[in-house]
Amino acid sequence: MPKYNDLDPRRWKEYGDINTDSLWIIEKRDNSGAHDGHYHGNFVPQIPNQLLRRYTKEGEIVLDPFMGSGTTIIEAQRLKRNSIGVDLQQSVVDEAVGRICTERGESVKALTYAGDSMTFDFSYPLKLLESNTAQFIIYHPPYWDIIKFSNNPNDLSNSKSSVDFLHSFGKVIDNTAQYLDDNRYCAVVIGDKYANSRVDPLGFKVMSCFLERGFILKAILVKNFGDTKGKKNQQGIWRYRAIMNDFYIFKHEYIFVFKKLGNGRLAV
Repeated sequence: MPKYNDLDPRRWKEYGDINTDSLWIIEKRDNSGAHDGHYHGNFVPQIPNQLLRRYTKEGEIVLDPFMGSGTTIIEAQRLKRNSIGVDLQQSVVDEAVGRICTERGESVKALTYAGDSMTFDFSYPLKLLESNTAQFIIYHPPYWDIIKFSNNPNDLSNSKSSVDFLHSFGKVIDNTAQYLDDNRYCAVVIGDKYANSRVDPLGFKVMSCFLERGFILKAILVKNFGDTKGKKNQQGIWRYRAIMNDFYIFKHEYIFVFKKLGNGRLAV
């Protein structure tokens, strides 16, 4: 049995709902229970559900440095994982907490904080969970400036350039990955950007941030997504623009899965 999840290989035929392919087609967002798709930029709950089942065990600790509406925290509770979520905006945290509490589990804890994940001291909530380390980290940062989340200058969505964005995101990796157990996993959900008549491969630039720090790339997953709020009910006009011009409409985002090497090997 793997040391990093509760799945029994002998029962592999029973796990038909677990994705093992690199292409994830998710037709509809799970809006059950506490999940709510109103928050701009949140991701489908099926992503953390799949990742937590593959890379964690019951009772282990999950970190989410970009908590947003609390999607990962809610899934962690459902799967009996402890969790720590941090978001830059107090108002976002307050709203997420109200949602998270509606599904609070008795056997696990969900700790949420307003703070900057570039500098937040994760050792404090870890101690509250009687641990010094976490067993999984899921990163879902802003896709640079595609959506503006706040006026805070430390908000990654306010980065002046992709270089600034990657520099700040690198600080988040450095501040969080030190608390990840050796030989355990993390994942980042990210998309590319189209501006000034060209594709900015933001996803692969973010991937490089991890590789430069000594992580092993374990998977490149491609997930489909439907129409965003900004393009809702505008499928026709976007198709017209694409046909009349030289671009394709983004319908995918990446999920990169990494493994942290043992013996504290994390280059900064």
